[in-house]
Amino acid sequence: MDKKNKRHVLFLCTGNSVRSQMAEGFLKILGGEHFAVKSAGTNPAGVNPRSVEVMKEEGVDISIQSSDKLTADMLDWADLLITLCGDAHENCPVVPKEVEKRHWPLSDPSLGEGTEEENMKRFRETRDLIKGYVEELVAEQYFK
Repeated sequence: MDKKNKRHVLFLCTGNSVRSQMAEGFLKILGGEHFAVKSAGTNPAGVNPRSVEVMKEEGVDISIQSSDKLTADMLDWADLLITLCGDAHENCPVVPKEVEKRHWPLSDPSLGEGTEEENMKRFRETRDLIKGYVEELVAEQYFK
């Protein structure tokens, strides 16, 4: 597919990029050649081991993914910016560039406390919500 026909999607999280990395992983698998995708965080971190585990359950390997710190170059590259912030203490950045923006309100599963079973449950719930959003995004592209 011609590069100009691809959607250039940038997933952005505040904090550690857990949600944007999962979204990037799903879109790379489900979107095929119709999308170019990157993920970023305001304070990006390495891939969370729990994210890797719950994504592998869906057949998606994000173990070598990384997120970058948001830059102006990324915004120039993107034609669709999707923020994945959801907790009251999170502030999704205001992006001045003229780019299509969407917001997926998702809590950061890595911030919760509890047993390992409770933590994994939170990660799976977030993963499943992200997968649903990505499936809708892909469906929009195919039915344009």
